[in-house]
Amino acid sequence: MNLRLPLLDADPASPFPPAESALREPDGLLAMGGDLSPARLLDAYAHGIFPWFSQGQPILWWSPDPRTLFRSDGVRLSSRTRRQFRSSHWQIVADRDFGAVIAACATAPRPGQDGTWITPGMQAAYSELHRLGHAHSIEVHDGERLVGGLYGVAIGRMFFGESMFSAESGGSKAALAGLAWRLREWEWPLIDAQVGNPHLAMLGAEAWPRPRFLAAIAGLCAQPGKPGAWAEGFGVLPASTLARAIPARRVA
Repeated sequence: MNLRLPLLDADPASPFPPAESALREPDGLLAMGGDLSPARLLDAYAHGIFPWFSQGQPILWWSPDPRTLFRSDGVRLSSRTRRQFRSSHWQIVADRDFGAVIAACATAPRPGQDGTWITPGMQAAYSELHRLGHAHSIEVHDGERLVGGLYGVAIGRMFFGESMFSAESGGSKAALAGLAWRLREWEWPLIDAQVGNPHLAMLGAEAWPRPRFLAAIAGLCAQPGKPGAWAEGFGVLPASTLARAIPARRVA
């Protein structure tokens, strides 16, 4: 990579460059190097920064502008998806099998992408964050089968989404809707989705200018959160409940 980027110090406690100094092209590229230690990752997320790089590249750190996010009361489902969930036996739970979720996200095919940014090193790093009670998986089960899910990082009352997958149509939507429903109950207002696309927009995602996003997460990350495993506190949420609880998407 020939770009002139700040090189992070080897000390995980060393600060990141200000997010405002990120490049415009490629949008949000901020720095390179460092490591994926828990301390470094938690500091990054708290400052609106996340790692994203491919196998063989150095660790790259990003803070795009605008930033894509969901309000926890703003996720929307199509009428078709609501009908699907209404007759579904799926159940949404949390932190029952983080390893299976991140592995499924790593191998999920994505249009326009070759390979995955969820490298073995990334999987190990987020699995360690999960062991420490900071990273969480939301899982959608059809009996014993995992049909969808997502994972991300929680700091204070802010959830930073990382990736999601579907093994059956609608699986990732159920995971997102279930997460949003529980976070709304817990009075966590936002879910970071990093970079937008048409699919996220159809589900209710918004694009915020980076300064607004950074100001919002600064306050949320400083508040008391829910460290530790979420399996018990999240409980079991039937997908059929989401069909009644999540509003329908408006058709333009």
